[in-house]
Amino acid sequence: MKAPALFVGHGSPMNAIEDSPAARGWAGIAARFERPRAIALVSAHWTTDGVRVMANARPKTIHDFGAGFPQALFDVEYPAPGEPALARDIGVLLSPFGAALDESWGLDHGAWSVLVHMYPEADVPVVQVSLDARRTPVQHYEIGHALAALRDDNVLVLASGNIVHNLRTFFAHQDRPAPPEDETFERFIVDAATAHDHDSVVNYRAHPAQRIAAPDWDHFTPVIYGLAAQGENEAPFFFNRELSPGIAMTSIAYGLPA
Repeated sequence: MKAPALFVGHGSPMNAIEDSPAARGWAGIAARFERPRAIALVSAHWTTDGVRVMANARPKTIHDFGAGFPQALFDVEYPAPGEPALARDIGVLLSPFGAALDESWGLDHGAWSVLVHMYPEADVPVVQVSLDARRTPVQHYEIGHALAALRDDNVLVLASGNIVHNLRTFFAHQDRPAPPEDETFERFIVDAATAHDHDSVVNYRAHPAQRIAAPDWDHFTPVIYGLAAQGENEAPFFFNRELSPGIAMTSIAYGLPA
């Protein structure tokens, strides 16, 4: 069985404990395909020097956000198991990129705030793959394309970030509409994905709205991973197209069953 590939806009960690449209969208998308045997996950919140593959058998839940959030959010635990054997396989798959196994990380909120709604029983093994800060967008695309092979073994490739992510805009525009660059850039990415125009997405920094809408490379790069894992004849399915100042929750699924 072949698993889909997903890019999800994860937004605020508060989505983990709120009945938000995004949370309902994540639960709804998981119901549209068979339960994967495992998840290979790339999150905006694990950046490293070098490609790292989480090899923990029992990854910890990482509360990687500061003060100001309610205690209920810090109390969330997502005890999904890891899968060391899969981590080793991914390490081999990504050996051309110098990948190394790593047990220092766990599941950050880019992972668990989404998975708590997709698989609330925390019964699907998860292996995170880091974002190598030294890589170019083209190289990230190549890594994502290599991960696509996992789908044939019913491993869900899940990338978590945001098409639009600018916290300065978010806090400055609380009572104002989103800057026009946010909508323009989000639509540009959606149109490019629809047209299977991977080059435009990989070269997103050439778009004039990028500096306003997507200045944070770590949050945009998972978009590239999702796209790179797309099969040749797979049409994208867009969901959670919710845009607020500085944040787009837009998510994209590839390879959903008919």
